[in-house]
Amino acid sequence: MSKRHGSYGFDAPWALAGLLLGAIVLLGLAGISFALDILAAGLTFLFGGLYTLASAISYLYTTRRGKFVVWDRELRRLRGDERLLDLGCGRGAVLLLAAGRLERGSATGIDLWRSKDQSGNRELVTRRNAELEGVSDRVELVTGDLRDLPFGDDAYDVVVASQAVHNIPDVEGRAEAVREAYRVLRPGGLLLIADFQHTPAYEDTLRDLGVIDVRRRNAGWRFWYGGPWFGTGIVEARKPAG
Repeated sequence: MSKRHGSYGFDAPWALAGLLLGAIVLLGLAGISFALDILAAGLTFLFGGLYTLASAISYLYTTRRGKFVVWDRELRRLRGDERLLDLGCGRGAVLLLAAGRLERGSATGIDLWRSKDQSGNRELVTRRNAELEGVSDRVELVTGDLRDLPFGDDAYDVVVASQAVHNIPDVEGRAEAVREAYRVLRPGGLLLIADFQHTPAYEDTLRDLGVIDVRRRNAGWRFWYGGPWFGTGIVEARKPAG
């Protein structure tokens, strides 16, 4: 995968900060326990601290490198002339990676631009990243809600979402976002939703819509947010052609 030139921040930065702080506290308690000659407590805190530190390293790797590797692999199937929509595009990690493969196509990103979901999540930052990646001429940014997409039916050849749909707090809202993604997808088009939560529900929603060509799979260790218990699943579906 080629080097990224933009600035893409950290996914859910408060979670990463919590892991790092937890590791520091636990390792500090281990040091105090050993100094007081409380061996059992020291070993317990040491194990907990190292475990939490390893989780923080996994999280940091995913948000800064691993997710790009996974999405680069997923997007290799693009021909280069598609119209692609990225739901909850944030600072453009997936959007601009896709745009780099769409020399004869275009990429649209939609987001509400909330910093709690990604550090520095602002439309101006995403536009700047598009310029740095050399793809600004084929990228459009839109402010909008995933539950009510401002696009017509069958408008896009590919629709993607990475760690975005789970930010909708209610079950029906997430289902509506999946239905909207399906609505704007053209017949025969490809839908890819990567998320560390609710992927079985996304699959169920698509099957309720009559989609037969749908499957759910594990994205692998590169997309762990701290460990396999926060691993990312990918729902892949094709809209029936007729």
